[in-house]
Amino acid sequence: MTTKITRELFDKVILPVYAPAQFIPVKGQGSRVWDQHGEDYIDFAGGIAVNALGHCHPRLVKALQEQSEKLWHVSNVFTNEPALTLAQKLIDNTFADRVFFANSGAEANEAAFKLARYYATEKYSPYKTKIISFYQSFHGRTFFTVSVGGQAKYSDGFGPKPADIVHVPFNNLDAVKAIIDDHTCAVVLEPVQGEGGLTSATPEFLHGVRELCDQYKALLIFDEVQCGMGRTGSLFTYQQYGITPDILTSAKALGGGFPISAMLTTNEIASVMHPGVHGTTYGGNPLACAVGCEAFDIINSPEVLEGVQQRRAIFIEKLEEINDQFKVFREYRGKGLLLGAELQPQFHDKARDFLNVATEFKVMILNAGTNVLRFTPSLIISENEIQEGMMRFAKAVEKVVNA
Repeated sequence: MTTKITRELFDKVILPVYAPAQFIPVKGQGSRVWDQHGEDYIDFAGGIAVNALGHCHPRLVKALQEQSEKLWHVSNVFTNEPALTLAQKLIDNTFADRVFFANSGAEANEAAFKLARYYATEKYSPYKTKIISFYQSFHGRTFFTVSVGGQAKYSDGFGPKPADIVHVPFNNLDAVKAIIDDHTCAVVLEPVQGEGGLTSATPEFLHGVRELCDQYKALLIFDEVQCGMGRTGSLFTYQQYGITPDILTSAKALGGGFPISAMLTTNEIASVMHPGVHGTTYGGNPLACAVGCEAFDIINSPEVLEGVQQRRAIFIEKLEEINDQFKVFREYRGKGLLLGAELQPQFHDKARDFLNVATEFKVMILNAGTNVLRFTPSLIISENEIQEGMMRFAKAVEKVVNA
């Protein structure tokens, strides 16, 4: 018996933790997606900043096909060439000396938080375990990472949370000064908060946090899972601020759609680790790393990185044209193609309505909280696709406004 694949089947067989759109994508090419009925959609969501090179980029497809005929998996009892190649690319282009591969942003952050505590307790004191994080932050869905994240709605209801994690307002240096002390092992932040509304850190805030971490011998961890890998116009966002973290996490766009993540750090911090302290079955998988190598080379090019700001300008120009007509947006947030459009007060709590209606007009967007629309398209989306997608989006805005 052949099962008929419909949206209704989702409600019967999948754990009810998602509420997906009513159509099922079956094919993607570039910045277009087709559903089961052959209807095409313009993709401004990019798999939540994952498909940085669009769908089925030919160089990524080729890399995957070639690796699939060589080696799929060997576990970390052994190493493999694609993992070593990708690690060296990351090291050559960042502050890092060492790389740990995993499968998701949550796993990379889990490794980062564990490393920070392990380093502090090994180097300084068993009581140096405090982690400072920020309200509205998001760092993953494991119990540790969701507890470090600054949104209680994601961490409440699962019993006692990991201890010694405190949250303060983002971009508020005085709040950090009031809570940081000799027991602090790390300060964790996203240079641009993704799920929390696309708020960018100010240069003064980041420089101040860096100085406080140095003063109290705490590690500065940058979660660049969403804002890294070209998304904001530089390979990693920290490079725009003139400061260097001690640990950085990357995922999403790192594999261009293939699951992979990485934690980057220095020789000094990595020196406390030894075999058995941490691990993962699939981390450094040859398939993922082969695709990651190709995605890295494409993204880390002047053509792609310089094009990010050009495309952002076109998006904002088109959003402004929509806003001139419908008066829905209050301001634009984020950096590069991690772009947020904050809704006017009269449309607060309706971000999901805009997202849902947009799918009716065959354009895929995201929300970041209830008051911000989020656009995270391919970094190489064409101007024609931006124009067409925005025409469709304008019709969706009109329907929501006139509802």
